[in-house]
Amino acid sequence: MKMINDMISFLPDLMEGALVTISVSLLAYALALILGLIFGLARLSPYWPIRVIATIYVQFIRGTPLLLQLFFIYYVLPYAGIVLSPFASGVSGLALNYGAYMAEVFRSGIQAIAKGQREAGMSLGMSKRLLMRRIIMPQAFRIVLPAIGNFFVAIFKDSALVSVITMRDLMFTGELLAASTFQHFEIFALVALIYFGISYPAAKLVEYVEHRLDVTRRPGTAPVARPGLLTRLRLKAAD
Repeated sequence: MKMINDMISFLPDLMEGALVTISVSLLAYALALILGLIFGLARLSPYWPIRVIATIYVQFIRGTPLLLQLFFIYYVLPYAGIVLSPFASGVSGLALNYGAYMAEVFRSGIQAIAKGQREAGMSLGMSKRLLMRRIIMPQAFRIVLPAIGNFFVAIFKDSALVSVITMRDLMFTGELLAASTFQHFEIFALVALIYFGISYPAAKLVEYVEHRLDVTRRPGTAPVARPGLLTRLRLKAAD
């Protein structure tokens, strides 16, 4: 009974840390999506300098540990006059890291679109920008949705690493409480339950969205355009 009472007494502090963790994860995820789309498109650019810059970013970030990147942003950048708060450093590190992985996901999704889809759009006189917006990206998004949706769960769990740069998130709050009370089992059991209580519903939400949008296909089935899309475009062009 005493253990349960102790765990209840720890909840307010841990939930406060959980709010910080959620805030970091959501902001980092939003920025990673933007970076991933930008660098995914840059990897397919017809201009080689843009491709090279995007490739260097993706390969370097994917080839170094997230923990090292967080240390570099928080401890090394101040020597160059760039001083970021623990929150800004955590968000930046997570966004840069996952942005590189999302860039490859977006690039693969775009390249998975059948060549005939591009040719059909170009035959209607569509510009490359309009073709990308109306034909390519809607289909590519459906292909990459499962991956980018699951990235949020991964970011939420990896956000525990920001505790190493003294951010008072859920993990760091748990460490402080454990160090001051020596009740490691109760505290870290609660931390694990809170992480699971947030990540599991998030994962189920991703599955629900996948089901609603019908993004799953049988293995080996080629992506196809939304029924009637090109037909409507041809009719519109004919008018």
